[in-house]
Amino acid sequence: MNSRTFPETKQHKYRAFISYSHADEKRATQLHKTLESYRVPKHLVGQTTSRGPIPKRLAPIFRDRDELPSATDLGGAISAALADSACLIVICSPDAARSRWVNEEIHQFKRVHGEDRIYSLIVAGEPNVSSRTECNDEECFPLALRVKLGPGGELSDQPAEPIAADARPGMDGFANARLKLIAGMLGVGFDDLRQREQQRRSRRMAIIAAASLAGMIVAFGLAATAWLARAEAELQQARAEAEAETSRQTTNFLVDLFKVSDPSSSRGDEFSAHEILDRGAERIEQELSDQPTIQATLMDTLGAVYTGLGSLDRASPLLENALERRRRLYGDTHSDVAQSLSNLGQVLKLTADYQESETRFREALKIRRELLGDSHPDVAQSINDLGDSLTRQGQFDAAEQLFREALAIRRENFGDSHPDVAQSLEDLALNLFDQGDQETPIPLLRDAVVIRYRVNGDPHPDLAEALNNLGFVLGELGEHDEAEKLFGNALAMKRRLLPEPHAEIAMGLNNIAFVLHDKGEYDKAESAYREALAMQRQVFGNEHTDVAMSLNNLAYLLYDKGELTSAIDMSTQSLAINLAVLGSDHPAITRSMSNLALWYFEVGDYKSAEQILQKSLSIQSDLSEDTRPDVAGSMAMMAYVYVETGRQEEARDIAAEAKQILTSALSADHWRTNMAAGAEGAALMELGQFQEAETILLNSHAVLSTDRAALPVFALMVRRRLALLYDAWDKPEDAARYSNMP
Repeated sequence: MNSRTFPETKQHKYRAFISYSHADEKRATQLHKTLESYRVPKHLVGQTTSRGPIPKRLAPIFRDRDELPSATDLGGAISAALADSACLIVICSPDAARSRWVNEEIHQFKRVHGEDRIYSLIVAGEPNVSSRTECNDEECFPLALRVKLGPGGELSDQPAEPIAADARPGMDGFANARLKLIAGMLGVGFDDLRQREQQRRSRRMAIIAAASLAGMIVAFGLAATAWLARAEAELQQARAEAEAETSRQTTNFLVDLFKVSDPSSSRGDEFSAHEILDRGAERIEQELSDQPTIQATLMDTLGAVYTGLGSLDRASPLLENALERRRRLYGDTHSDVAQSLSNLGQVLKLTADYQESETRFREALKIRRELLGDSHPDVAQSINDLGDSLTRQGQFDAAEQLFREALAIRRENFGDSHPDVAQSLEDLALNLFDQGDQETPIPLLRDAVVIRYRVNGDPHPDLAEALNNLGFVLGELGEHDEAEKLFGNALAMKRRLLPEPHAEIAMGLNNIAFVLHDKGEYDKAESAYREALAMQRQVFGNEHTDVAMSLNNLAYLLYDKGELTSAIDMSTQSLAINLAVLGSDHPAITRSMSNLALWYFEVGDYKSAEQILQKSLSIQSDLSEDTRPDVAGSMAMMAYVYVETGRQEEARDIAAEAKQILTSALSADHWRTNMAAGAEGAALMELGQFQEAETILLNSHAVLSTDRAALPVFALMVRRRLALLYDAWDKPEDAARYSNMP
């Protein structure tokens, strides 16, 4: 559908009217809450689009809460609300398709407002299958949505093409479907809104990582003796065939790590876990070379604890060495080998090397199935680990089946009230939520919280993470007040359990800050973010991924506040840390660079934008073939920088190359292809090739201004270039048309 500027400038009472069958009331209620609670990114507020000036909030949204009366037409209140709504959102399902009143609401809205402000949200059924007799009951689009109006305002037999977002599992998912609706309502690009959601996704991954490690971190922080006891128990279980002397030597070695050679210089509680572990890691390598069994076991144990403390660079070599030694000792099929594979898979997952983590988890699962059968708790753990890795790769369907299998095994072994069952409920719930299921996850997460209370007690780190997971989902569904309360309870629990400063307390502060950010309480959110950042620096120093995450969160908050210079500073610091810690080949790096370059471009700092893009292109040149569209996107952005800095021939050449890559990888009509074309046209205009520039710029603008996935900033740049072109070409009427275009 082509966007256009509406002839009327009327300010409607409602931003949208939600039409739905009352069988879909729960969906309507959730959508209503998420739309009314959505805060438009600060940099978009006030811009004029085809839908009018962009507001700070989407509220109010009209949702009929009562059954319509038994009458032959719509009630007066409903008709008035339809007339006074800027858009119509239809929740589409087989029930909606059969609803007389949903059909009538669509019909009346079309008669009053036309057909190009109606958006569909598919929640069940199938679209456009009513012509197939065997599928008629599955049709989700009401008739008034499927056909156009006739000249007299009646429904015709001419098919329409409804604008639809698909919230069904396995399709867009609820989060993307909601963004598509909002993009249409505001008249902006889907990707412009998705930039902020990518930040949410990064935070979501950080929450998952924190939850998976919280128990280990807290246990280590609370008492070294508890860690020793667990290490001894694991050794006894894993090495049941070892002689008593081996166990005694292992225990003595671990206990000795916590001794300070000079009591007068002892710092007591201030003697850090990292210092203890670093000393132990050195001694393992130096002193136990003639005892490979103990050496491998201690390497594996210390590697797991390093993982729990977030020191992945220290964990990885220990776990790799433990795996190598255990393979030499026992061969490929042994429980200790499976354990090392599992621990190494955790590190690979946390460093975003998901394919390698998947390989390790699959191998561990294969060994455990062969040794233990299909119903052992350790098998369930490996199944769960594999599901988590697949989730992070976006393979939600496959992961869901694994989570369900792990849950069934755990229930078979432990019943319904066990911490492992609660963990499986949480993993399954979050997976379903990622797939767009809004209804199932919340009761699953509430059940997990109940189990944690009953089994773990209050306070407990696993209970705190269960509260965080529930808070996350509720916050995403617009239940910000309850989410804030849950995050607050989890944070208070961690403060009771842990000494400050502590990484888990900082993560809790980040959660609170994020929901405050969503609520628009920017000053409170900034205070919480800064407190979290200060604490993380105390715990980890300046170079750690948690520090980078908080800096990134703070950058987006400052951007939303309109403090773009400060946002750039925070984003730059975050990028520098991630480069140092994760390396340049990490997938988050080039995304961060692209975003930062765009922000520099927005403030007119073309030199900094160019430096970032050069570094990004250098990194991307070493990546896989799959990254070619991203490389071309960076090339196109560089072309715009060249245009603004007077290097027109360079701009023309690199833009043309980017356009060719994107045409091949995507299509000639894709908005990213036309973004590159816009830069090429701008360069040609500056070179005086007006005829060729006009053709390219007009085609580029036609796509960028109508494709809701396109970033508005590029449509604006191309539009300005068209105005400059016609002004230089002595075509004042055309120049004025593009200069005055909203």
